[in-house]
Amino acid sequence: MDRYPPIADHGLVGDLQTAALVSSQGVIDWFAAPRFDSPSIFASLLDHDGGGYFLLAPEHPEGTWRQLYYPDTAIVVTRFMSPDGVGEIVDHMPVQPGPTATDRHSLVRVVRSVRGTVRFTLECRPRFDYARAAHELDLTHDRPLQETATFRAPGTTAYLQGTIPLERDGQDVRGAITLNAGETAAVVFTVCAPDGKAPPSPTVEGITEDLWENVDFWQKWVRTSRYHGRWTDIVHRSAITLKLLTYAPTGAPVAAATMGLPEQVGGERNWDYRYTWVRDGSLSVRALLDLGFVEEATRFTRWLGDRLAAREGPDDEPLQIMYRVDGDPHLTEEILEHFEGYRGSYPVRAGNAACDQLQLDIYGEALYALAEGREVGEQTGYHGWKGLAATLDWLADSWDRPDEGIWETRGGRKDFTYSRVMCWAAFDRGLKLAHAFSRPADTVRWTRARDAILEQVMERGWNDKEQALVQYYGGDVLDASLLLVPRVGFLAPRSPGWLNTLDAMDRVLVSDSLVYRYDPGASPDGLRGSEGTFSLCTFLYVDALARAGRLPQARYAFEKMQTYANHVGLFAEEIGPSGEQLGNFPQAFTHLSLIMAATTLDEALDALHR
Repeated sequence: MDRYPPIADHGLVGDLQTAALVSSQGVIDWFAAPRFDSPSIFASLLDHDGGGYFLLAPEHPEGTWRQLYYPDTAIVVTRFMSPDGVGEIVDHMPVQPGPTATDRHSLVRVVRSVRGTVRFTLECRPRFDYARAAHELDLTHDRPLQETATFRAPGTTAYLQGTIPLERDGQDVRGAITLNAGETAAVVFTVCAPDGKAPPSPTVEGITEDLWENVDFWQKWVRTSRYHGRWTDIVHRSAITLKLLTYAPTGAPVAAATMGLPEQVGGERNWDYRYTWVRDGSLSVRALLDLGFVEEATRFTRWLGDRLAAREGPDDEPLQIMYRVDGDPHLTEEILEHFEGYRGSYPVRAGNAACDQLQLDIYGEALYALAEGREVGEQTGYHGWKGLAATLDWLADSWDRPDEGIWETRGGRKDFTYSRVMCWAAFDRGLKLAHAFSRPADTVRWTRARDAILEQVMERGWNDKEQALVQYYGGDVLDASLLLVPRVGFLAPRSPGWLNTLDAMDRVLVSDSLVYRYDPGASPDGLRGSEGTFSLCTFLYVDALARAGRLPQARYAFEKMQTYANHVGLFAEEIGPSGEQLGNFPQAFTHLSLIMAATTLDEALDALHR
């Protein structure tokens, strides 16, 4: 067991309410329950000695590991090859796709010997409430090869049941079993409310039946995709990842499954991403619709409409930039001082203080989502429209203010160009919706605001020296967020002003097709250290190149970017200087931008061939 495996050295399993990371050495080193944003139970990825983990792996000290997803599913298969034999571990979580939140969530782990004789060892060391709550263990042997370990902590009870013999190790358990070719064993780790009853003792037959039901669920879901382009495997893997990161009871996606993983190893840029950003979720609507996943897109736009109706943003703002998956706006940030952080990347933060920031771009992204999904006109009806119109009426008086910008910098407010572009998009989409569905609206006022924003951006956001739109008014720093300018229609994708901006980004932000967000040295963001290239921005770059007609360059950049995916097709937030993945993992924004880039590039290449 590596002390700190590479961030990318994991597969993701989940049940559509929470998720876990499984390393390629058979270790579950991140798991929070009952929701994505709940306190952790296994977190050795953030503190090896104290965070807790669940190891199930062959005992042989030498061998070769391989990990893959069972085709078109969220089921991780980890294979181990040694001189003694070939072993296999299958990890999954039974899906709970319905609208009801539950307190019971299970990690299912099945082991078998494929060839020869393989001895598997088990260590289960949960650490509840971010390793702040002690637990007590009850260990019972119901009958031969029917083991139950009960871990009781304040507010949570967990059960480890299965057919692997267990023995006490303090308040934790360990075990071992030797399997000959064709033999199988299994364990199930189930988290419940403190008064929850123990699940029925599992059997290998029952676990096998549940496994195939899970395979069937995922493969049926993927078959509803209408994507049949050039990159089916990686697009569908990205779609499954987005689905895994979506909280089924509300339809709200989290930005990532994890917290505290560093953007620079040893640095302080270690954030909690287990929440729903208006920006990320809104942009996912178009990606989901392009693949034909209408239900998922619709459910998020309903969630978004509810946030607009609630008007719970800070300082009388209609929206705040992020929420908990149930729509709760309270995300108090705290530092877990007892966690050393991934390879010393301290502090480890739980919660996110950026929720109180002013980011005006979210109104453009929210209207973009509602316009793309046609949710407002077709389903929320008159009252939903009135809430949206009131938001635009408010924005007409409120858009011309400095804010913190899309990247949540902590270096003070500025007149960020991207924020103004997206305010323009909010009015543009609102006007189109009002016309398309004949809704009552102050179109004169909205049109005046839209046109004023465009004129202001082109006069104050344009830098003559760089011949480009820049990060903020009066500055000369380039910013990759502006790669969305042609997608939202602020500038035509082949207009001279946009092509000049794209050329400037090529010179300054692009490194062998990988794209930096901006230069923190030239635009201090209030934080120490540096960061890698942003995978999201690289895929936005591909999208912009394809729209600009630069298809050979776009396709080559897209193909090269795929070489940075991990062994099962997942991406973290960033790519480091040595090609390693950095930041929280896997990141939904990266995977949705991959889908956006693939569909745009496919469409452009098909048009060229026609």
